[in-house]
Amino acid sequence: MQRIRLRYTKRGRLRFTSHRDFQRAFERALRRSAVPMAYSAGFTPHPKVSYANAAPTGVASEAEYLEIGLAAFRDPEELRAQLDESLPNGLDIIDAVEVRTPNFVERLEASEWQVRLDGVTGQEAARAAAAFLAEERVEVERLTKNGVRVFDARGAVAALEILSPQVDSGADTEGEGARDVRTGRACAILRLVVRHATPAVRPDDVLSGLRATADLAPPVPAEVTRLAQGPLDEETGTVTDPLALDRAAAPAGPVAAGEPRATASA
Repeated sequence: MQRIRLRYTKRGRLRFTSHRDFQRAFERALRRSAVPMAYSAGFTPHPKVSYANAAPTGVASEAEYLEIGLAAFRDPEELRAQLDESLPNGLDIIDAVEVRTPNFVERLEASEWQVRLDGVTGQEAARAAAAFLAEERVEVERLTKNGVRVFDARGAVAALEILSPQVDSGADTEGEGARDVRTGRACAILRLVVRHATPAVRPDDVLSGLRATADLAPPVPAEVTRLAQGPLDEETGTVTDPLALDRAAAPAGPVAAGEPRATASA
C-alpha cells in the first residue's frame, strides 16, 4: 500500500467550512478523480484517510494535513493536481509527498497564526501583547461540553509580536486572500506561535488573555489564519515544515510504478 501525505488550505469564505464538510468534499474529490483508495477490513470497510489537527470552523488555514492510503501507485504531484481540480476554490491541495517516515502527528508541535484585529491600532495591540507576555500565567475560561474550564493561555505561547499596522482602503475586492468585509478602519496584525498542548490553546483563548491582562477588546471579531503547523524551533520561535523529513528520505532518482518502495510505518 502506498501512502501519501497532503497539505491543504481553507481560504476566503471556505474558512467557514466545518471539518465534516471538508471530509465530505474530499471524499467526493477522491471519487471524481478515480483515486485507487485502500480500504479498511471488516464489515464496514472505509477508505484509509486520516486527518491531523484540523483548524476550527471559521478559521482560515494555509497548513492543514491529511494522509491517504492507496491500493495502487500514483505519482504524488499528479495526484495532488487531480484532487485540487476536483475541490472548490478555497479548499486547495497545495503539497503532496509519499510517506517515508513515521510519527507525523508528533511533528505537529506548534502552529503559527496570523490574527487580524480590525479597529485596533498597532500601539494598542503592542501594549496588550507586552502586558500578556509579562505575565507568567494568564488564566482564561472556555465553555466546553463538560462545562466551563479554566486553564493557562500564557504557557503555550512561544511567540507573540505585532506586524506592521494597516489601514484598509474601504474597497471590497475579490480574489485569493481577499477579505469578505472592508472596514476602512485601523487594523493591527498579530503573529502568534502557540505550542500544541493539552488542553489545546487556540487563538481565541489568547485573545481572551489579552482582554484579561490589558482590556483589549476589538470592536469586531478577529480574523484568524493558520499560516503553518509543524516542528517548533524554540530558539527562533518559528514553525518548520513537517513534510521535510519525507522529502529528505525520498530516493534521489525516479522510482518506476510497481517497484518496491521502502516506507516506514506511521
